[in-house]
Amino acid sequence: MKIRTIAVIDLKAFYSYVECLDRNLDPWKTPLVVADKDRGTNTIVLSVSPYLKKRGIPSRCRIKELPKKYDYVYAVPRMERYLEKSAEVIDVLYHFVSEEDVHVYSIDEAFVDLTSYLDYYKKTPLQMVSTIINQIKEETGLQATAGIGDNFFLAKIALDIYAKKERNGIARVTTNDIKEKLWPITPLNKVWSIGPRMEIRLNKLGMFTVKDIALSNVDYLRSKFGVIGEQLWRHANGIDEADIHEKYEPKEKSLSLSQVLFRDYNKDEAITIIREMVDTLSTRMRNANKMTGVVAIYIGYSKNAGGFARRSTLLAPTDDSESILKAILEIYHLYIKDLPIRMIGINYGALVDASYQQLNMFEDDKEQIKRRNLQKTMDLLQTKYGKNSVLRASSLLEESTIRERNGFIGGHRK
Repeated sequence: MKIRTIAVIDLKAFYSYVECLDRNLDPWKTPLVVADKDRGTNTIVLSVSPYLKKRGIPSRCRIKELPKKYDYVYAVPRMERYLEKSAEVIDVLYHFVSEEDVHVYSIDEAFVDLTSYLDYYKKTPLQMVSTIINQIKEETGLQATAGIGDNFFLAKIALDIYAKKERNGIARVTTNDIKEKLWPITPLNKVWSIGPRMEIRLNKLGMFTVKDIALSNVDYLRSKFGVIGEQLWRHANGIDEADIHEKYEPKEKSLSLSQVLFRDYNKDEAITIIREMVDTLSTRMRNANKMTGVVAIYIGYSKNAGGFARRSTLLAPTDDSESILKAILEIYHLYIKDLPIRMIGINYGALVDASYQQLNMFEDDKEQIKRRNLQKTMDLLQTKYGKNSVLRASSLLEESTIRERNGFIGGHRK
C-alpha cells in the first residue's frame, strides 16, 4: 500500500480553552474548570485549563477530587458553543484540503490526508501542519497540537506520545521510526486502541512493550484475541491500511441512551425515567426509519452497589414505543432490587429498516394503528416545534428529567 502522509490535529484542552476565550481570560494563567457544580461534587470534570493541566490536574476527575488550593473558575458545559467552535476549526482545514481528505474523529480531533497537497503547497509535512495550526490559532483563537505519520496509527502515536514533548506541539513517526519510537512504548495502555483490560490480558501473556507484541506470532495473537489479535500485531509493526476516504459502516447497528441521575432514585421513581428514555430513543429510531428486534436495559445502583444488564429478543421487530416499554419493564421488574438507583441505560439492537409493521395478534388492530399514527404525529410536532412541544403528563412529576435533558446536547447544557 502506498505510504501516505496523515496528520491528526488535536485541540488543546478544548472545552476549557473555549470558555477562557469567551471570558477574555488567559488559559495559561486561569484555573478554569468545565463542570456543572449544581450536579454535586460527584460530577465529572470535562476539561481543565492548560494552567491546571501544567500543575498535574487531570482533565477527567470529579469535582471533589480537585485540589483545594486553587480559586477555581467554574464553567457550566455548553455543548452547542463547543460544536460551533469545532465547526470553525474544520472550516480552517477545508481552506487547505478537500472535504474528502478530512476525517472528523471527535469534537476536538480530526485526521487529514496531506499526501497529495505537499507538492502543491511546496511544503514538508512539518511545514504544512505548522501552517495549518497557526491558521487555526489566528482564525479561532484555539491552540492545536498534531501528530504526523505514514498512516492513521502512526500519526496517533506521534500525537499521543511525542507531540507533548515538542516545543511546537508537532511530532512525526514514520515506518522508519518503528523500532526507535514505537516498540519501546510502555505501559501498553498508552497505545491508541489498547485499554486497561486489554493491557492486563497482554501482560498475563508476558507482553509489556509494543515490541513484545510486534515480535509475537500473529497466529498466536489471533488465537487469543480473534481478529483484534491480528490488528494488535499489525499496529505493533506500524501497519495500518485504513483509508480516510472509506466511510465506515458499523456491522452491528444499535441505538443507545443512558443518563446518570442527579440524585438517588427509588425503583418506582425510576420507571418515569425509563418511560421518558424509551420515548426519546424510539423517536430517534423512527426518524431513522428503523425498527428494533432486541431491547436491553442497564441499571446502576448508587455508591458502587453494582447493578444489572439484561436484554430481551422481541417476537418481531417494532418501532412502537409502548411495546418496547412493556418489554423493557418486564426485564426491569424481574431483576430490580430495592436499592437507590443512580444510572439507567437502554439499548435497541438488531435494527432493521422499517419497511413494514407486524401487528400483534393479541391486540386490536385498529388500536395498534391508531397508536402508531399518534406516535408519528408526536415525532413530527417535536421535529418542527422542539422536543418539549409535546410531552407526556408524567413530565410534570418531580422525578422527571425529560424537559431539562431536552435542552442538552450530549448530556450537557447547550
